[in-house]
Amino acid sequence: MGAGVILPGESSGKVYEGHVTGFVIITCIVAASGGLIFGYDIGISGGVTSMDEFLQKFFPSVYAKEKDASGGRSQYCKFEDHLLTLFTSSLYLAALVSSFFASATTKKFGRKVSMTFGGSVFLLGAVLNGAAVNVAMLIVGRLLLGVGIGYGNQSVPVYLSEIAPAKLRGAMNIGFQMATTIGIFAANLVNYGTSGMKSNGWRVSLALAAVPALIMTIGSLFLPDTPSSMIDRGEREKAREVLQKIRGTSNVDAEFADIVEASDVAKQVKDPWRTIMEPRYRPQLIITTLIPLFQQLTGINVIMFYAPVLFKTLGFGVDASLMSAVVTGLVNVVATIVSIVVVDRFGRRFLFLEGGIQMIVSQVAVGILIGSVFGVAGEGSFSKGSGDLALILICIYVAAFAWSWGPLGWLVPSEIHPLEIRSAGQSINVSVNMLFTFIIGQLFLSMLCEMKFGLFFFFACWVAVMTVFIYFFLPETKNVPIEDMNRLWKSHWFWGKYIPDDAQGLDLPRTNRNV
Repeated sequence: MGAGVILPGESSGKVYEGHVTGFVIITCIVAASGGLIFGYDIGISGGVTSMDEFLQKFFPSVYAKEKDASGGRSQYCKFEDHLLTLFTSSLYLAALVSSFFASATTKKFGRKVSMTFGGSVFLLGAVLNGAAVNVAMLIVGRLLLGVGIGYGNQSVPVYLSEIAPAKLRGAMNIGFQMATTIGIFAANLVNYGTSGMKSNGWRVSLALAAVPALIMTIGSLFLPDTPSSMIDRGEREKAREVLQKIRGTSNVDAEFADIVEASDVAKQVKDPWRTIMEPRYRPQLIITTLIPLFQQLTGINVIMFYAPVLFKTLGFGVDASLMSAVVTGLVNVVATIVSIVVVDRFGRRFLFLEGGIQMIVSQVAVGILIGSVFGVAGEGSFSKGSGDLALILICIYVAAFAWSWGPLGWLVPSEIHPLEIRSAGQSINVSVNMLFTFIIGQLFLSMLCEMKFGLFFFFACWVAVMTVFIYFFLPETKNVPIEDMNRLWKSHWFWGKYIPDDAQGLDLPRTNRNV
Protein backbone atom coordinates (compact mmCIF):
# COMPACT_ATOMS: atom_id res chain seq x y z
CA MET A 1 0.00 0.00 0.00
CA GLY A 2 1.51 3.34 -1.06
CA ALA A 3 2.54 5.68 1.73
CA GLY A 4 0.81 8.62 0.10
CA VAL A 5 -2.60 7.03 -0.31
CA ILE A 6 -5.30 6.88 2.36
CA LEU A 7 -8.16 4.57 1.54
CA PRO A 8 -11.64 5.23 2.91
CA GLY A 9 -11.07 3.19 6.06
CA GLU A 10 -7.72 4.69 7.06
CA SER A 11 -6.73 7.63 9.26
CA SER A 12 -3.56 9.48 10.08
CA GLY A 13 -2.46 12.30 12.32
CA LYS A 14 0.13 13.97 14.52
CA VAL A 15 0.63 13.12 18.17
CA TYR A 16 0.99 16.01 20.63
CA GLU A 17 2.49 15.79 24.10
CA GLY A 18 0.12 15.72 27.05
CA HIS A 19 -2.48 13.49 28.64
CA VAL A 20 -6.16 13.48 29.45
CA THR A 21 -6.68 15.67 32.51
CA GLY A 22 -9.53 15.81 34.97
CA PHE A 23 -9.93 19.46 34.07
CA VAL A 24 -10.60 18.78 30.39
CA ILE A 25 -13.04 15.96 31.24
CA ILE A 26 -15.03 18.18 33.62
CA THR A 27 -14.94 21.03 31.12
CA CYS A 28 -16.28 18.82 28.34
CA ILE A 29 -19.03 17.40 30.58
CA VAL A 30 -20.20 20.91 31.53
CA ALA A 31 -20.09 22.10 27.91
CA ALA A 32 -21.87 19.00 26.65
CA SER A 33 -24.76 19.75 28.99
CA GLY A 34 -25.82 22.18 26.27
CA GLY A 35 -27.31 19.11 24.57
CA LEU A 36 -29.82 18.82 27.41
CA ILE A 37 -31.92 21.70 26.08
CA PHE A 38 -32.01 20.19 22.61
CA GLY A 39 -32.92 16.74 23.90
CA TYR A 40 -35.52 17.90 26.40
CA ASP A 41 -37.36 19.81 23.72
CA ILE A 42 -37.29 16.89 21.27
CA GLY A 43 -38.70 14.57 23.92
CA ILE A 44 -41.26 16.85 25.51
CA SER A 45 -43.23 18.05 22.49
CA GLY A 46 -44.57 14.67 21.34
CA GLY A 47 -45.79 13.74 24.83
CA VAL A 48 -47.48 17.08 25.36
CA THR A 49 -49.28 16.91 22.01
CA SER A 50 -50.71 13.52 23.00
CA MET A 51 -52.25 14.86 26.24
CA ASP A 52 -56.00 15.33 26.06
CA GLU A 53 -56.06 18.49 28.19
CA PHE A 54 -53.48 20.17 25.94
CA LEU A 55 -55.37 19.20 22.77
CA GLN A 56 -58.72 20.33 24.20
CA LYS A 57 -57.32 23.76 25.11
CA PHE A 58 -55.25 24.55 22.02
CA PHE A 59 -56.23 22.10 19.27
CA PRO A 60 -59.89 21.08 19.85
CA SER A 61 -60.39 19.87 16.28
CA VAL A 62 -57.54 17.35 16.67
CA TYR A 63 -59.03 16.21 19.99
CA ALA A 64 -62.39 15.68 18.32
CA LYS A 65 -60.82 13.59 15.52
CA GLU A 66 -58.89 11.49 18.03
CA LYS A 67 -62.03 10.74 20.04
CA ASP A 68 -64.18 10.10 16.97
CA ALA A 69 -65.53 6.58 17.47
CA SER A 70 -67.49 6.46 14.21
CA GLY A 71 -64.73 4.50 12.49
CA GLY A 72 -64.75 6.79 9.48
CA ARG A 73 -61.20 8.03 10.02
CA SER A 74 -58.08 6.09 9.14
CA GLN A 75 -55.78 5.37 12.08
CA TYR A 76 -52.99 6.86 9.99
CA CYS A 77 -54.67 10.27 9.77
CA LYS A 78 -56.32 11.04 13.09
CA PHE A 79 -53.56 13.41 14.31
CA GLU A 80 -53.03 15.20 11.00
CA ASP A 81 -53.16 18.97 11.64
CA HIS A 82 -50.71 21.56 10.30
CA LEU A 83 -51.17 23.95 13.22
CA LEU A 84 -50.40 21.12 15.65
CA THR A 85 -47.23 20.22 13.77
CA LEU A 86 -46.29 23.91 13.63
CA PHE A 87 -46.20 23.85 17.45
CA THR A 88 -43.42 21.25 17.21
CA SER A 89 -41.59 22.38 14.09
CA SER A 90 -41.60 26.19 14.48
CA LEU A 91 -38.75 25.86 16.97
CA TYR A 92 -36.47 24.42 14.31
CA LEU A 93 -37.22 27.19 11.85
CA ALA A 94 -36.07 29.69 14.48
CA ALA A 95 -32.99 27.58 15.17
CA LEU A 96 -32.14 27.62 11.47
CA VAL A 97 -32.21 31.42 11.26
CA SER A 98 -30.46 31.99 14.59
CA SER A 99 -27.59 29.66 13.67
CA PHE A 100 -26.31 32.25 11.19
CA PHE A 101 -26.25 34.93 13.89
CA ALA A 102 -24.65 32.39 16.20
CA SER A 103 -21.82 31.94 13.71
CA ALA A 104 -20.89 35.63 13.91
CA THR A 105 -21.25 35.65 17.71
CA THR A 106 -19.14 32.53 18.14
CA LYS A 107 -16.36 33.89 15.95
CA LYS A 108 -16.28 37.42 17.37
CA PHE A 109 -16.96 36.81 21.07
CA GLY A 110 -16.04 33.16 21.52
CA ARG A 111 -17.79 29.82 21.99
CA LYS A 112 -18.51 30.44 25.66
CA VAL A 113 -20.54 33.61 25.05
CA SER A 114 -22.72 31.82 22.49
CA MET A 115 -23.47 29.02 24.94
CA THR A 116 -24.42 31.48 27.70
CA PHE A 117 -26.66 33.50 25.39
CA GLY A 118 -28.33 30.39 23.98
CA GLY A 119 -29.14 29.03 27.43
CA SER A 120 -30.58 32.36 28.54
CA VAL A 121 -32.93 32.72 25.56
CA PHE A 122 -34.04 29.10 25.91
CA LEU A 123 -34.89 29.81 29.56
CA LEU A 124 -37.11 32.71 28.53
CA GLY A 125 -38.91 30.51 25.99
CA ALA A 126 -39.52 27.82 28.62
CA VAL A 127 -41.16 30.34 30.95
CA LEU A 128 -43.37 31.67 28.16
CA ASN A 129 -44.49 28.16 27.10
CA GLY A 130 -45.32 27.15 30.66
CA ALA A 131 -47.50 30.25 31.05
CA ALA A 132 -49.17 30.04 27.61
CA VAL A 133 -52.88 30.85 27.38
CA ASN A 134 -53.23 30.68 23.59
CA VAL A 135 -51.55 29.22 20.51
CA ALA A 136 -49.74 32.50 19.76
CA MET A 137 -47.94 32.38 23.13
CA LEU A 138 -47.04 28.76 22.49
CA ILE A 139 -45.52 29.54 19.10
CA VAL A 140 -43.59 32.61 20.34
CA GLY A 141 -42.22 30.55 23.20
CA ARG A 142 -41.20 27.84 20.75
CA LEU A 143 -39.43 30.41 18.59
CA LEU A 144 -37.40 31.59 21.59
CA LEU A 145 -36.53 27.98 22.39
CA GLY A 146 -35.38 27.67 18.79
CA VAL A 147 -33.04 30.64 19.10
CA GLY A 148 -31.50 29.05 22.18
CA ILE A 149 -31.03 25.72 20.39
CA GLY A 150 -29.57 27.43 17.33
CA TYR A 151 -26.88 29.06 19.48
CA GLY A 152 -26.26 25.96 21.58
CA ASN A 153 -26.01 23.55 18.65
CA GLN A 154 -23.69 25.92 16.80
CA SER A 155 -21.25 26.51 19.65
CA VAL A 156 -21.17 23.34 21.79
CA PRO A 157 -19.93 20.79 19.19
CA VAL A 158 -17.23 23.21 18.02
CA TYR A 159 -16.20 23.88 21.62
CA LEU A 160 -15.89 20.18 22.36
CA SER A 161 -13.94 19.42 19.17
CA GLU A 162 -11.48 22.24 19.85
CA ILE A 163 -10.83 21.54 23.51
CA ALA A 164 -10.67 17.71 23.50
CA PRO A 165 -7.40 15.86 22.75
CA ALA A 166 -7.44 14.32 19.27
CA LYS A 167 -7.41 10.72 20.51
CA LEU A 168 -10.56 11.29 22.58
CA ARG A 169 -12.24 13.95 20.46
CA GLY A 170 -14.91 11.51 19.29
CA ALA A 171 -15.93 10.35 22.77
CA MET A 172 -15.92 13.85 24.25
CA ASN A 173 -17.81 15.38 21.35
CA ILE A 174 -20.42 12.63 21.59
CA GLY A 175 -20.96 13.94 25.11
CA PHE A 176 -23.19 16.52 23.39
CA GLN A 177 -25.32 13.76 21.89
CA MET A 178 -25.23 11.92 25.22
CA ALA A 179 -26.69 14.97 26.93
CA THR A 180 -29.26 15.21 24.15
CA THR A 181 -30.41 11.63 24.71
CA ILE A 182 -30.54 12.18 28.49
CA GLY A 183 -32.69 15.23 27.82
CA ILE A 184 -35.03 13.15 25.63
CA PHE A 185 -35.27 10.41 28.26
CA ALA A 186 -35.89 12.91 31.07
CA ALA A 187 -38.62 14.57 29.01
CA ASN A 188 -40.29 11.21 28.39
CA LEU A 189 -40.26 10.48 32.12
CA VAL A 190 -41.67 13.93 32.88
CA ASN A 191 -44.47 13.44 30.35
CA TYR A 192 -45.32 10.05 31.81
CA GLY A 193 -45.55 11.60 35.28
CA THR A 194 -47.44 14.77 34.36
CA SER A 195 -49.98 12.88 32.22
CA GLY A 196 -51.45 11.58 35.46
CA MET A 197 -52.07 15.07 36.87
CA LYS A 198 -55.69 16.18 37.03
CA SER A 199 -54.89 19.49 35.37
CA ASN A 200 -52.01 21.52 33.92
CA GLY A 201 -49.73 18.54 33.44
CA TRP A 202 -48.74 19.94 30.06
CA ARG A 203 -47.73 23.24 31.73
CA VAL A 204 -45.39 21.44 34.09
CA SER A 205 -43.85 19.50 31.20
CA LEU A 206 -43.20 22.64 29.15
CA ALA A 207 -42.04 24.81 32.06
CA LEU A 208 -39.51 22.22 33.28
CA ALA A 209 -37.47 23.01 30.15
CA ALA A 210 -36.13 25.80 32.37
CA VAL A 211 -34.08 23.22 34.31
CA PRO A 212 -31.71 22.20 31.47
CA ALA A 213 -31.59 25.84 30.38
CA LEU A 214 -30.31 26.86 33.83
CA ILE A 215 -27.76 24.03 33.82
CA MET A 216 -26.38 25.18 30.48
CA THR A 217 -26.42 28.90 31.26
CA ILE A 218 -24.84 28.71 34.71
CA GLY A 219 -22.40 25.98 33.70
CA SER A 220 -21.11 27.96 30.72
CA LEU A 221 -20.19 30.89 32.99
CA PHE A 222 -17.49 28.75 34.63
CA LEU A 223 -15.97 27.40 31.41
CA PRO A 224 -12.75 28.67 29.82
CA ASP A 225 -12.98 29.49 26.14
CA THR A 226 -11.06 27.25 23.74
CA PRO A 227 -7.41 27.99 22.86
CA SER A 228 -8.35 28.23 19.17
CA SER A 229 -11.00 30.84 19.89
CA MET A 230 -8.74 32.88 22.18
CA ILE A 231 -5.85 32.86 19.70
CA ASP A 232 -8.25 33.90 16.97
CA ARG A 233 -9.26 36.88 19.12
CA GLY A 234 -5.67 37.88 19.99
CA GLU A 235 -5.45 36.38 23.50
CA ARG A 236 -2.38 34.21 22.82
CA GLU A 237 -0.83 34.09 26.27
CA LYS A 238 -4.12 33.24 27.91
CA ALA A 239 -4.68 30.60 25.23
CA ARG A 240 -1.31 28.98 26.01
CA GLU A 241 -2.20 28.85 29.72
CA VAL A 242 -5.53 27.16 28.99
CA LEU A 243 -3.87 24.72 26.57
CA GLN A 244 -1.31 23.78 29.22
CA LYS A 245 -4.08 23.26 31.75
CA ILE A 246 -6.26 21.06 29.55
CA ARG A 247 -3.30 19.01 28.27
CA GLY A 248 -1.68 18.60 31.69
CA THR A 249 1.80 19.62 30.53
CA SER A 250 3.82 22.81 30.07
CA ASN A 251 5.27 21.49 26.80
CA VAL A 252 2.50 22.40 24.37
CA ASP A 253 4.74 24.15 21.86
CA ALA A 254 3.92 21.86 18.92
CA GLU A 255 0.14 21.98 19.31
CA PHE A 256 0.18 25.69 20.16
CA ALA A 257 2.25 26.46 17.05
CA ASP A 258 -0.19 24.52 14.85
CA ILE A 259 -3.19 26.36 16.33
CA VAL A 260 -1.42 29.72 15.86
CA GLU A 261 -0.61 28.81 12.25
CA ALA A 262 -4.22 27.85 11.66
CA SER A 263 -5.33 31.15 13.22
CA ASP A 264 -2.93 33.15 11.04
CA VAL A 265 -4.35 31.45 7.96
CA ALA A 266 -7.88 32.11 9.24
CA LYS A 267 -7.19 35.82 9.72
CA GLN A 268 -6.34 36.15 6.05
CA VAL A 269 -9.92 35.15 5.33
CA LYS A 270 -12.18 38.19 5.39
CA ASP A 271 -15.39 36.44 4.38
CA PRO A 272 -15.64 32.84 5.64
CA TRP A 273 -18.99 32.36 3.87
CA ARG A 274 -17.48 33.14 0.50
CA THR A 275 -14.30 31.25 1.36
CA ILE A 276 -16.11 28.01 2.20
CA MET A 277 -17.47 28.01 -1.36
CA GLU A 278 -13.94 27.81 -2.83
CA PRO A 279 -12.95 24.48 -4.44
CA ARG A 280 -10.32 23.74 -1.78
CA TYR A 281 -13.11 23.50 0.81
CA ARG A 282 -15.42 21.42 -1.38
CA PRO A 283 -15.06 18.24 0.76
CA GLN A 284 -16.02 20.08 3.96
CA LEU A 285 -18.89 21.94 2.28
CA ILE A 286 -20.47 18.85 0.74
CA ILE A 287 -20.05 16.61 3.76
CA THR A 288 -21.21 19.24 6.24
CA THR A 289 -24.31 19.75 4.08
CA LEU A 290 -25.18 16.14 3.34
CA ILE A 291 -24.57 14.60 6.77
CA PRO A 292 -27.17 16.73 8.63
CA LEU A 293 -29.55 16.30 5.68
CA PHE A 294 -29.12 12.54 5.79
CA GLN A 295 -29.40 12.54 9.58
CA GLN A 296 -32.95 13.84 9.32
CA LEU A 297 -33.83 11.53 6.42
CA THR A 298 -33.15 8.54 8.68
CA GLY A 299 -36.67 9.26 9.96
CA ILE A 300 -35.51 9.47 13.57
CA ASN A 301 -37.81 12.38 14.31
CA VAL A 302 -40.77 10.18 13.45
CA ILE A 303 -39.85 8.48 16.73
CA MET A 304 -38.34 11.26 18.82
CA PHE A 305 -40.86 14.04 18.13
CA TYR A 306 -44.00 11.99 17.83
CA ALA A 307 -43.32 8.73 19.68
CA PRO A 308 -46.39 8.99 21.96
CA VAL A 309 -48.53 10.24 19.04
CA LEU A 310 -47.20 7.45 16.81
CA PHE A 311 -47.86 4.78 19.43
CA LYS A 312 -51.37 6.15 20.01
CA THR A 313 -51.92 6.11 16.24
CA LEU A 314 -50.91 2.45 16.24
CA GLY A 315 -53.51 1.65 18.87
CA PHE A 316 -51.57 1.93 22.16
CA GLY A 317 -53.43 3.51 25.09
CA VAL A 318 -52.34 6.85 26.56
CA ASP A 319 -50.26 5.35 29.38
CA ALA A 320 -48.87 2.61 27.13
CA SER A 321 -47.86 5.12 24.45
CA LEU A 322 -46.04 7.36 26.94
CA MET A 323 -44.33 4.38 28.57
CA SER A 324 -43.26 3.12 25.14
CA ALA A 325 -41.67 6.51 24.55
CA VAL A 326 -39.81 6.14 27.87
CA VAL A 327 -38.51 2.74 26.74
CA THR A 328 -37.23 4.10 23.41
CA GLY A 329 -35.67 7.03 25.28
CA LEU A 330 -33.81 4.66 27.60
CA VAL A 331 -32.54 2.64 24.62
CA ASN A 332 -31.39 5.89 23.08
CA VAL A 333 -29.29 6.74 26.16
CA VAL A 334 -27.71 3.29 26.50
CA ALA A 335 -26.82 3.07 22.81
CA THR A 336 -25.22 6.52 22.92
CA ILE A 337 -22.99 5.28 25.76
CA VAL A 338 -21.93 2.46 23.44
CA SER A 339 -20.94 5.05 20.85
CA ILE A 340 -18.86 7.00 23.37
CA VAL A 341 -16.98 3.83 24.32
CA VAL A 342 -16.20 2.61 20.79
CA VAL A 343 -16.07 5.66 18.50
CA ASP A 344 -12.36 6.36 19.03
CA ARG A 345 -11.52 2.66 18.87
CA PHE A 346 -13.49 1.45 15.84
CA GLY A 347 -13.81 4.82 14.14
CA ARG A 348 -16.58 6.90 12.60
CA ARG A 349 -16.97 4.93 9.37
CA PHE A 350 -17.60 1.59 11.08
CA LEU A 351 -20.40 3.03 13.22
CA PHE A 352 -21.94 4.89 10.27
CA LEU A 353 -22.01 1.74 8.13
CA GLU A 354 -23.15 -0.73 10.81
CA GLY A 355 -25.82 1.66 12.07
CA GLY A 356 -27.09 2.28 8.55
CA ILE A 357 -27.53 -1.41 7.80
CA GLN A 358 -29.29 -2.01 11.13
CA MET A 359 -31.67 0.91 10.53
CA ILE A 360 -32.58 -0.33 7.05
CA VAL A 361 -33.47 -3.80 8.30
CA SER A 362 -35.51 -2.58 11.28
CA GLN A 363 -37.41 0.09 9.29
CA VAL A 364 -38.39 -2.39 6.59
CA ALA A 365 -39.54 -4.83 9.29
CA VAL A 366 -41.63 -2.12 11.02
CA GLY A 367 -43.23 -1.17 7.70
CA ILE A 368 -44.12 -4.77 6.94
CA LEU A 369 -45.56 -5.30 10.43
CA ILE A 370 -47.69 -2.14 10.37
CA GLY A 371 -48.85 -2.92 6.85
CA SER A 372 -49.90 -6.43 7.84
CA VAL A 373 -51.93 -5.14 10.80
CA PHE A 374 -53.51 -1.93 9.44
CA GLY A 375 -53.32 -2.44 5.69
CA VAL A 376 -53.86 0.51 3.36
CA ALA A 377 -57.20 1.48 4.89
CA GLY A 378 -55.69 2.05 8.33
CA GLU A 379 -58.29 -0.07 10.08
CA GLY A 380 -57.33 -2.49 12.81
CA SER A 381 -55.25 -2.49 15.97
CA PHE A 382 -52.22 -4.20 17.42
CA SER A 383 -52.59 -7.27 19.57
CA LYS A 384 -50.32 -7.36 22.59
CA GLY A 385 -47.88 -9.59 20.74
CA SER A 386 -47.72 -7.48 17.58
CA GLY A 387 -47.52 -4.29 19.66
CA ASP A 388 -44.59 -5.65 21.65
CA LEU A 389 -42.86 -6.70 18.42
CA ALA A 390 -43.35 -3.22 16.94
CA LEU A 391 -41.81 -1.68 20.06
CA ILE A 392 -38.83 -4.07 19.90
CA LEU A 393 -38.18 -3.29 16.23
CA ILE A 394 -38.42 0.45 16.88
CA CYS A 395 -35.95 0.08 19.77
CA ILE A 396 -33.52 -1.77 17.46
CA TYR A 397 -33.82 1.12 15.03
CA VAL A 398 -33.34 3.75 17.76
CA ALA A 399 -30.26 1.92 19.08
CA ALA A 400 -28.70 1.90 15.60
CA PHE A 401 -29.28 5.62 15.18
CA ALA A 402 -28.05 6.41 18.69
CA TRP A 403 -24.61 4.86 18.20
CA SER A 404 -24.18 6.04 14.61
CA TRP A 405 -25.97 8.86 12.82
CA GLY A 406 -27.17 10.53 16.02
CA PRO A 407 -23.81 11.47 17.58
CA LEU A 408 -21.71 11.28 14.41
CA GLY A 409 -24.04 13.69 12.63
CA TRP A 410 -22.75 16.34 15.03
CA LEU A 411 -19.23 15.03 15.58
CA VAL A 412 -17.94 14.69 12.02
CA PRO A 413 -19.04 18.12 10.69
CA SER A 414 -17.60 19.80 13.79
CA GLU A 415 -14.14 18.23 13.41
CA ILE A 416 -13.43 18.53 9.67
CA HIS A 417 -13.25 22.32 9.20
CA PRO A 418 -10.06 24.38 9.40
CA LEU A 419 -10.28 27.39 11.69
CA GLU A 420 -10.83 29.95 8.92
CA ILE A 421 -14.20 28.41 7.97
CA ARG A 422 -15.06 26.60 11.21
CA SER A 423 -17.81 28.91 12.45
CA ALA A 424 -19.37 29.15 8.98
CA GLY A 425 -19.15 25.39 8.49
CA GLN A 426 -20.83 24.65 11.81
CA SER A 427 -23.57 27.15 10.98
CA ILE A 428 -24.22 25.30 7.73
CA ASN A 429 -24.34 22.05 9.68
CA VAL A 430 -26.85 23.44 12.18
CA SER A 431 -28.97 25.29 9.60
CA VAL A 432 -29.29 22.29 7.27
CA ASN A 433 -30.10 20.08 10.26
CA MET A 434 -32.72 22.51 11.54
CA LEU A 435 -34.22 23.12 8.07
CA PHE A 436 -34.87 19.45 7.47
CA THR A 437 -35.90 18.89 11.08
CA PHE A 438 -38.52 21.59 10.46
CA ILE A 439 -39.62 20.04 7.16
CA ILE A 440 -39.86 16.50 8.53
CA GLY A 441 -41.53 17.71 11.73
CA GLN A 442 -44.07 19.76 9.78
CA LEU A 443 -44.88 17.11 7.19
CA PHE A 444 -44.60 13.84 9.11
CA LEU A 445 -48.24 13.49 10.22
CA SER A 446 -49.42 14.32 6.68
CA MET A 447 -46.88 11.90 5.22
CA LEU A 448 -48.10 9.19 7.60
CA CYS A 449 -51.67 9.90 6.50
CA GLU A 450 -50.83 9.76 2.78
CA MET A 451 -48.01 7.18 2.62
CA LYS A 452 -49.26 5.01 5.49
CA PHE A 453 -46.91 2.13 6.34
CA GLY A 454 -44.94 2.95 3.17
CA LEU A 455 -43.44 5.88 5.08
CA PHE A 456 -41.04 3.48 6.80
CA PHE A 457 -39.92 2.11 3.43
CA PHE A 458 -39.38 5.70 2.25
CA PHE A 459 -36.95 6.42 5.09
CA ALA A 460 -35.25 3.00 4.67
CA CYS A 461 -34.45 3.88 1.04
CA TRP A 462 -32.80 7.12 2.16
CA VAL A 463 -30.75 5.28 4.78
CA ALA A 464 -29.50 2.98 2.01
CA VAL A 465 -28.42 5.98 -0.08
CA MET A 466 -26.56 7.64 2.80
CA THR A 467 -24.84 4.42 3.81
CA VAL A 468 -23.42 4.08 0.28
CA PHE A 469 -22.32 7.73 0.42
CA ILE A 470 -20.41 7.17 3.66
CA TYR A 471 -18.68 4.08 2.25
CA PHE A 472 -17.28 5.93 -0.75
CA PHE A 473 -16.85 9.53 0.34
CA LEU A 474 -16.08 9.79 4.06
CA PRO A 475 -12.46 9.09 5.11
CA GLU A 476 -11.77 7.97 8.69
CA THR A 477 -11.18 11.01 10.93
CA LYS A 478 -10.45 9.32 14.25
CA ASN A 479 -7.22 10.43 15.99
CA VAL A 480 -6.52 13.14 13.40
CA PRO A 481 -5.86 16.62 14.89
CA ILE A 482 -8.19 19.22 13.42
CA GLU A 483 -5.23 21.30 12.21
CA ASP A 484 -3.94 18.26 10.27
CA MET A 485 -7.23 17.34 8.52
CA ASN A 486 -6.08 18.49 5.07
CA ARG A 487 -3.84 15.43 4.88
CA LEU A 488 -6.94 13.26 4.90
CA TRP A 489 -8.66 15.13 2.09
CA LYS A 490 -5.50 15.40 -0.02
CA SER A 491 -4.93 11.64 0.11
CA HIS A 492 -8.56 10.66 -0.56
CA TRP A 493 -9.29 9.05 -3.93
CA PHE A 494 -12.04 11.59 -4.76
CA TRP A 495 -11.53 14.69 -2.63
CA GLY A 496 -7.75 14.93 -3.19
CA LYS A 497 -8.17 16.78 -6.50
CA TYR A 498 -9.76 19.71 -4.67
CA ILE A 499 -6.96 20.23 -2.13
CA PRO A 500 -4.04 22.40 -3.35
CA ASP A 501 -0.47 21.34 -2.57
CA ASP A 502 0.09 24.43 -0.41
CA ALA A 503 -2.93 23.80 1.86
CA GLN A 504 -2.24 24.50 5.54
CA GLY A 505 -1.04 21.41 7.38
CA LEU A 506 0.35 19.52 4.39
CA ASP A 507 3.91 20.46 5.26
CA LEU A 508 3.58 19.08 8.80
CA PRO A 509 5.48 15.82 9.39
CA ARG A 510 3.39 12.67 9.66
CA THR A 511 4.24 11.01 12.95
CA ASN A 512 1.55 8.43 13.35
CA ARG A 513 -0.72 6.25 11.26
CA ASN A 514 -3.77 4.42 12.51
CA VAL A 515 -5.48 1.99 10.21
